[in-house]
Amino acid sequence: MKAKVCILRTAGTNCDAETDVAFHLAGAETELVHIQQLISNKINLSDYHILAIPGGFSYGDDISAGILLAVEMKHKLRNTLEQFVSDNKLIIGICNGFQVLVRTGLLPGIGNNSSQENTEIAQQTTLAMNTSSRFECRWVDLVTQLSPCVFTKEIRSSIYLPVAHAEGRFTASTDVLTELEANQQIVFRYGNRSNSFSDRTNYPHNPNGSDADIAGICDTTGRIFGLMPHPERYLTKWNHPRWTRESLPDEGDGLAIFKNAVEYVKVNFS
Repeated sequence: MKAKVCILRTAGTNCDAETDVAFHLAGAETELVHIQQLISNKINLSDYHILAIPGGFSYGDDISAGILLAVEMKHKLRNTLEQFVSDNKLIIGICNGFQVLVRTGLLPGIGNNSSQENTEIAQQTTLAMNTSSRFECRWVDLVTQLSPCVFTKEIRSSIYLPVAHAEGRFTASTDVLTELEANQQIVFRYGNRSNSFSDRTNYPHNPNGSDADIAGICDTTGRIFGLMPHPERYLTKWNHPRWTRESLPDEGDGLAIFKNAVEYVKVNFS
């Protein structure tokens, strides 16, 4: 069977087309769905296996990046999202989508107990303004961490992806960071190819000043994944900034993330 992907969009979303292409290349069936179609029940999220929240500037990032879409999802789609998660389905949030997942409390989801009715899901981390105080658009090295993340199963130890954000600095309390480490929820860290991925990565290799160089995390199950870099922007070698000067494989580093999601659906929902 084909994996069915709901690519969520709203005003300001601008990476939905690239995300659509990524999942198509990975072998999935996709549909671009406006959030109002879910809220009004014109489309049912339960009909899909994967929910993708793409990058962009949802609602113009008014107040703070991703917060308005997060509030809308949290208060108008809570039961729908909780059922989707309890059905062992997948969620990926890229850039603005990562900001949304953090602000809904779906990530990192430490200690969440959806079985308790009317229990507010608390936000435990945030993605703050870059320490450079400016929009960062550049390619970065990422170091893959040992984690339960479905999307990065057997992925290479280091990959190369672009970032494009102003509010990408992952930060959390010491207690939350300690728990993320203990639970192996850190999926990617920013690295520095020139010094063999040192223990601490400085700007511009860590483009936003994230705590512990964190570029992406998952929940404890590995089925909910958020990252600031854009895997959908490196699907083939022709997306690479140096494709004319380097001998590169045809498949870009980002495509494996989408293929892993599709493979999970084939194995678990066939």
